[in-house]
Amino acid sequence: MNQEQEFKPYVPADKVLPELTPTSIILGILLAVIFGGANAYLGLRVGMTVSASIPAAVISMGIIRVILRRDSILENNIVQTIGSAGESVAAGAIFTLPALFMWAAEGGTETPSLVEIALIALIGGVIGVLFMIPLRSALIVQEHGKLPYPEGKACAEVLVAGEEGGTKAGTVFAGLGIAALYKFIADGLKVFPSEVTYEIKSYKGSGIGMDVLPALLGVGYICGARVSSYLLAGGIVGWFVIMPLIALFGADLTIFPASVPVSQLGPDGIWSNYVRYIGAGAVAAGGIISLVKNLPLIVKTFRQALKGYGSKAEENSSRVSKDIPMKLVLLGIGIMAIAMWLIPAVPVNLLGAIIIIVFGFFFATVSSRMVGIVGSSNNPVSGMAIATLLITTMILKATGMIGMTGMVASIAVGSVICIIAAIAGDTSQDLKTGYIVGATPWKQQIGELIGVVVSAITIGGVLYLLNAAWSYGTTELPAPQATLMKMVVEGVMEGNLPWVLVFAGVGIAIVVEILGIPVLPFAVGLYLPIYLSTPMIVGGLIRLYFDKKKADPEEERKRKTENGVLYSSGLIAGEGLVGILLAVCAVIPFKGKTFADAFNLSEKFGFTLGKIGGLVFFALLTATLVFFIRRKDKAKEQK
Repeated sequence: MNQEQEFKPYVPADKVLPELTPTSIILGILLAVIFGGANAYLGLRVGMTVSASIPAAVISMGIIRVILRRDSILENNIVQTIGSAGESVAAGAIFTLPALFMWAAEGGTETPSLVEIALIALIGGVIGVLFMIPLRSALIVQEHGKLPYPEGKACAEVLVAGEEGGTKAGTVFAGLGIAALYKFIADGLKVFPSEVTYEIKSYKGSGIGMDVLPALLGVGYICGARVSSYLLAGGIVGWFVIMPLIALFGADLTIFPASVPVSQLGPDGIWSNYVRYIGAGAVAAGGIISLVKNLPLIVKTFRQALKGYGSKAEENSSRVSKDIPMKLVLLGIGIMAIAMWLIPAVPVNLLGAIIIIVFGFFFATVSSRMVGIVGSSNNPVSGMAIATLLITTMILKATGMIGMTGMVASIAVGSVICIIAAIAGDTSQDLKTGYIVGATPWKQQIGELIGVVVSAITIGGVLYLLNAAWSYGTTELPAPQATLMKMVVEGVMEGNLPWVLVFAGVGIAIVVEILGIPVLPFAVGLYLPIYLSTPMIVGGLIRLYFDKKKADPEEERKRKTENGVLYSSGLIAGEGLVGILLAVCAVIPFKGKTFADAFNLSEKFGFTLGKIGGLVFFALLTATLVFFIRRKDKAKEQK
């Protein structure tokens, strides 16, 4: 409580401004749907999602302040709170639920219904928000000077700098427009390939390449050089160490799980048959290591969170410290647990519901603490889900729930926990923003729940649309995390997981941890194709150059970094939105083909700029990022 009294929010506790208004709710819902869809596409393509809080806040300011001529920082804060919930629900859902679609395609089970997807997403999202309410005082208030919550703090700074809202919104929209056009030229008109790859024949088994896409450049810039370099390091170990060794020693042998000799596989075949399992082991080990390392903090956090509840402290608290009452929180969690158990559309039994509450309780805490240090974009949600799936599947198998029924139940449990972890991390960042600007916590928590409900209803439609357009597990939509989840559940349940490869990954993860390198980004880099790490390191190095440029004063470096984050957020949103539009076009029949084929110049005229064209376009895209980083606010200069 002392911490809360010492800190002075931007809007004082005794001042009341418009906050949870019809305008903020409607605008927040629209952004939740847009950013949820964009992040679903991004995650299914590259296995990563990025926080939507900052772009949602900037767009909100551009609309409410500039277009509607209204001025309320707390109203803008509610918009970004609701809007960013869509991204988190999407992140949790797309890392797991596509496995159900892949099993349905194989004839093992029925395609999940929209009701089933919506209920799983809704239950996970609501529990994630409710778990964060008792944690707000312990993590957001009492640890205010210790846990930075980078995106939450940055979002607060953007909101406070209200007079710069027009310029900031313009930067996001510029990135969105350029990325949308670029994506349409690459994957719509197909003027050049979006994936440029080369096999190094003199070093058999290895390869190099780059997905020349705006979103990856933006992700690299936002994550920075350090995280991007860990991802690339994992890719280098996989593609330039492990794969050449497999090619050398495997030669003409047929080694499980591949069904043809190693010499016939090529780099992509070696990666998909062997290195992906090694990466899976590394990611699972990384999730467990993170959990073990955070156990003392988990115990401490919940001990602090439960202090004071039931006393008169809540009743006498000021506007900026009022949460949703604890009785309602516990009632809500209980209702969600019973709903999971009793509603037939949710494939979870009583044991599964208990596992979800116990594991969700701990992973919500781990997630919140981790995003407080590294940010939501680097939250290892999938690592937590893998650790959960391994344990859940073994428990269900031991209790006699086997076969496809057991596997579907495992994925359902993993999906709910994945969404809990993702939404808990997002709620933490939003509550930190609210704490700094002086928002009313219970209103933000209501906003978060609204965003969860809307996103849960719409995410099923997005998943169905993308599956109909390209199918999960294909080159166009690899769904890397969901494919990994499916593989882990099948391997444990059927007893045919290539454990040698998995434990090799575990061993690599332990060595990396001993060396002091963050194991989860390294493991993700090992698991994903190196084509995704290379464009990210470009964005990361650009961020490093401008952050370390000694000729610039501190304020100038800060301005350039913010410009880069805003423009990069636009790049990610633009590519994701056009990806959704292309998916819509791919399912609309047109002259015996699809509407997407109507503007495919490569197919109609045989016109393509080839790999060199792709690299040239990516270089031009990178130049636009540098331009917007360096661009100055002319209106501010004239003053």
